[in-house]
Amino acid sequence: MYEMYLKHVRDLREDHDLKQDDLAKILNISQRTYSHYENGTRKIPLDVLVALADYYNCSVDYLLGRTKKKEINK
Repeated sequence: MYEMYLKHVRDLREDHDLKQDDLAKILNISQRTYSHYENGTRKIPLDVLVALADYYNCSVDYLLGRTKKKEINK
């Protein structure tokens, strides 16, 4: 499940044609820190995970690999 979590985070960034540095600026963190999150060498803090879900308009459950559905039910 952890690998799926990392894959979703990376795939969403790439699908939005963003570089790690672009997303790091959006999240107000360094590119190096973001790289650690995406590579799995550091766990993504909850506030950053929520910010990613908000930015991509997806659920935290999708990011965590708990569901395959990206869209948030409205």
